Amino acid sequence: MKNIDKAQNLLPLGYLFLIILGIAKESIFYYQIGINIVRYSSIMDILISPVAAITSNPIFFITVLILFIFSFKLPQILLKNEDKKGLHKVFGSKITKTEKNKNEVPEKERIDYYNNVAIEFLAAFLISIFLGYGFADGRYISQKIKNNKIDYNYKLNYTNDESENVYIIGSNTAYYFYLSEGNPTVKIAPVAAIRNLELTKNRMLNK
Repeated sequence: MKNIDKAQNLLPLGYLFLIILGIAKESIFYYQIGINIVRYSSIMDILISPVAAITSNPIFFITVLILFIFSFKLPQILLKNEDKKGLHKVFGSKITKTEKNKNEVPEKERIDYYNNVAIEFLAAFLISIFLGYGFADGRYISQKIKNNKIDYNYKLNYTNDESENVYIIGSNTAYYFYLSEGNPTVKIAPVAAIRNLELTKNRMLNK
């Protein structure tokens, strides 16, 4: 029962932590393109930022999923391998299997300790993944823009019946961020001004 209560208490804090990481990742990404994304973000954008970030790329999603599964299993791994000091040192664990620990530290307390180790490991890894991905993705896009190596694979149809070929940098619930073909200037358009978006060069279907 205590474990369930503890998990219920940690869930809101955990999601708040993910929201902060999501905002940080988006801010780092868009900053390299010259956009202050927080100015164009609604409360909804902020709340769903972790989900949007994790599902933005299959590799990113799989990496985070594996990380969560491994962190869930980590306490049991450490408990079953308490004699392996090298393994414990990698994850920052300070409890190793000695006769003193067996007698003085009950198994339940050791598991609680290993749970905290797993949480710290998960948090550190998530920070590295979110911030690293935001920086690498932003740098990649900014370099493509600077070197004029953009594929204009979308057609943006406005509500005033005008259209143009564009490269979509990103979007949220209120705005599209893009470049028009033949124009290196980053544009920001409200969603309400756009009738629809056509994917003219579909890599998955046009093979």
